[in-house]
Amino acid sequence: MFSVTPDFNTDVNVHEHTMVLRKVREKKIEEMKSRTSASLIPESMKHVEEDEEHKTTARNLKELGQQRLTMEERKKRRRALDNLGIPSFEKFLADKNASLKKREIEILQLNIGLYCNQACNHCHVESSPRRKEMMSKEVAQRCIELLDKSPSIKTLDLTGGAPELNDQFRYLVSEATARKKEVIDRCNLTVLTEPGQEDLVDFLVKHKVRIIASLPCYSLKNVDTQRGSGVFEKSIHGLMKLSVDVVVCSPSCSISHRNQAGYGADGSGLMLDLIYNPLGGFLPPEQKALEAKYMDLLVRNFNLATVDGLMCTNLSLSGTAGNGSSCQGATTA
Repeated sequence: MFSVTPDFNTDVNVHEHTMVLRKVREKKIEEMKSRTSASLIPESMKHVEEDEEHKTTARNLKELGQQRLTMEERKKRRRALDNLGIPSFEKFLADKNASLKKREIEILQLNIGLYCNQACNHCHVESSPRRKEMMSKEVAQRCIELLDKSPSIKTLDLTGGAPELNDQFRYLVSEATARKKEVIDRCNLTVLTEPGQEDLVDFLVKHKVRIIASLPCYSLKNVDTQRGSGVFEKSIHGLMKLSVDVVVCSPSCSISHRNQAGYGADGSGLMLDLIYNPLGGFLPPEQKALEAKYMDLLVRNFNLATVDGLMCTNLSLSGTAGNGSSCQGATTA
């Protein structure tokens, strides 16, 4: 036999707990928005000036120029592959009796500037707030002329730097979508919270721009290590601006957020792709190990306020053979 001591202190009125949790959640969101409202550029400039890898890159860039620096990088990678006994891609294809065949051009990718509010160590074009190279209006107009003369091109792919900070970004997007072309914005997410970009999300929604965004990891530490201090929270704030539903896990809290931009929502026509970036010259961890770590993070940061919105409370699933099932954990009471 055992006895249970009643809890006389906890209110049995469930909706009161939900209200408290919602207020806590909303407070956490507002606190994060407050922390991420300032520009990331001063922090990125500090990183560029203090980080030894950035200093070395800046010296090499000044001595060699962008083209020669890129060639040197390619030589280093080729030597590394040679040391591992790995053949060139061309030889690998030839050994497989395969070859690359040129097809009609369907995607026009434009690097419209190297200016960026971030300064990532892994950036292959060395973008940062120090870089001032930007596409001019004249070149942008020629690119639109190229679209007009190339009916096979279906997609305009804009990259940088942070392409949104280029003066020609909105011109290119507007002109391309007016011609019924798909537009891809390779977005770093933090640019969505930069001062002066308050209407950027509305602009992207209006033109149904597809966003391909880099979120190196689900942890604050790993993201800030790779991309600079404060980048993780600003990236999450950016996702909140874009997405219908965002669940954020951190060591201290769990936050769920809902808004109306609708990126990633079924039927919205607004596409959002998140790209994982390893921290170095290696592949991402094995999927099952990542899944286990992520599930542990979710369990430790469980947020009761999200339970009400679980799909198993109002969903019945039918298989291809007509066999139905529903969530075993949802009660009818």
